[in-house]
Amino acid sequence: MPGVSSARAERLVNLVLCLMSTRQFLPAERIRATVPGYADVTNDEAFFRMFERDKAELRELGVPLETGRTSAFDTADGYRIARADYELGEVELEPDEATAVALAARLWDSPELSGAAHGAVVKLRAAGVEVDESRAGAVQPRVQAGEPALAALLAAVQAGRVVEFAHRRGGPGGEVSRRTVEPWGVVSWRGRWYLVGHDRDRDDVRCFRLSRITGAVTARGASGAVSVPDGVDLRELVRASVGPPPVSGVARVWVAADRAHGLRRLGRTVGPRTHRGRDGVELEIELRDSRVVARWLAGHGPDVAVLDPPELADAVRALWVAAASPAEVST
Repeated sequence: MPGVSSARAERLVNLVLCLMSTRQFLPAERIRATVPGYADVTNDEAFFRMFERDKAELRELGVPLETGRTSAFDTADGYRIARADYELGEVELEPDEATAVALAARLWDSPELSGAAHGAVVKLRAAGVEVDESRAGAVQPRVQAGEPALAALLAAVQAGRVVEFAHRRGGPGGEVSRRTVEPWGVVSWRGRWYLVGHDRDRDDVRCFRLSRITGAVTARGASGAVSVPDGVDLRELVRASVGPPPVSGVARVWVAADRAHGLRRLGRTVGPRTHRGRDGVELEIELRDSRVVARWLAGHGPDVAVLDPPELADAVRALWVAAASPAEVST
């Protein structure tokens, strides 16, 4: 498979999300005006070449792209993706299966797997799985498989060995202390990795965010010395320990008429509002994690606008700039 820039991968994901969100067949010109990445192409011929390449790549990836016309009055063919044919069903993994998936994700950086990885990245992102593309200039996809401590902790869990590490409390200036833990498992929760186990120093069950582990993780003792108690639900322990972040404020967002219906469900409609000559509505959305909300909004391109706070508007613009900055790479 040809090398693909992160800008093109982002455009493909936006195209899939756009075509999955409509029951109508969208003509090419409507897609051009809607999907971020196409609007900047001012030459018609260049746009249609780009669009044909994107359609071919989606079909190569197994995306069920349909062509047709919504009514007899349509003058040109349109495109859509039937959600029932493409949505990812609920996936439930056993702890050992989840461990295997996490370890496999670390191999996606290898040149041997980069082609297959790109196809998996596009499909996972279209299904709602958060994927961290490589930064500007790189052409191979990367998946945020974990923190530096992840591999050592997974190995200790599999071997049933006690681990020691330095852990920082709270923010960057938090106190760092040594911990001795009987590891029961590693869990991904809300985009972060956590170690769950029995903290020998506190004689209690604790959850440790891997991003706060500093330095190397040391495994000690014999293999099989650690056993997980029966009936332990690792995800429930993390959910109870971490919980949802507190509400830090409310964002006011304009949404274009008949657009971003999924976003509307996340907020409260204040009333109708016109923005830069376009009709729409104003929403109020609770801010728990500004980075997450910024990603939600950025994916809708010109169909949304942040009215307040300014920091959120800046974050959305930064995501747009990052998505548009890498040069297109083709072979």
